[in-house]
Amino acid sequence: EVGASALLLRTCLVLLAFPIYLLSFLGVWEPFCRKVFFPYILDKIGTVHDKKSKKHKLELFRNLADFRSPSGELRLLEIGTGSGSNFQFYPSGCKVTCTDINPNFQESLTKNMKKNQHLHYERFLVAAGEDLHQVPSGSVDVVVCTLVLCSVQSVSSTLREVLRVLRPGGAFYFLEHVAAEHSSWKYFWQQVCFPTWKLIFAGCCLTRELWKNLEEAKFSELKVQHISLALPWTPIEPHIVGYGVK
Repeated sequence: EVGASALLLRTCLVLLAFPIYLLSFLGVWEPFCRKVFFPYILDKIGTVHDKKSKKHKLELFRNLADFRSPSGELRLLEIGTGSGSNFQFYPSGCKVTCTDINPNFQESLTKNMKKNQHLHYERFLVAAGEDLHQVPSGSVDVVVCTLVLCSVQSVSSTLREVLRVLRPGGAFYFLEHVAAEHSSWKYFWQQVCFPTWKLIFAGCCLTRELWKNLEEAKFSELKVQHISLALPWTPIEPHIVGYGVK
């Protein structure tokens, strides 16, 4: 339920962002957002987020090599690779398949690939997390997903695909922003910003309680940690980080 004061402020925000709503209605905003605005803004926000999340990512990805297949290979698939800011955390010789629904990150992606030549880049697929049909079942050791589950159409379908492509004993690593505590001011502001934020930032939802989806997804083992990563002037702060084993 959204309270009256949140609704009022939400309406004010919609009025402020009215030109974008109008462009969206005319069918102009989405293609512009996908091709120009979102890759640009994600690069800027991503740089700040990467600095703040670095120690958490170093800790998170520390045991990646434990999930090598019996042959000694580590086949990793990343959902929503974007500009490739996670490449630096992957172990040497790791075979990476990159997937993203948006193919407009080439410039920053190429830059990060050049920086991280310790990896083997196997495939680049334009694919949504909910539909990884180009990837055979049980064919990867690790799936990685950071700041992506907020904007997929269906979290449960995405997690089903994750479990399908993972080999038994493989692992799913995640770091995602989530809904704040319902009684908090942070949650109040998430409610206020929700529709306008979702429109401007390519479907990003502020109030998903992703830990619940992960608990329902039937991993044999699941480690979830709630952390705080404040991004200045945004309603994003509460995050979850961890991994699940198939």
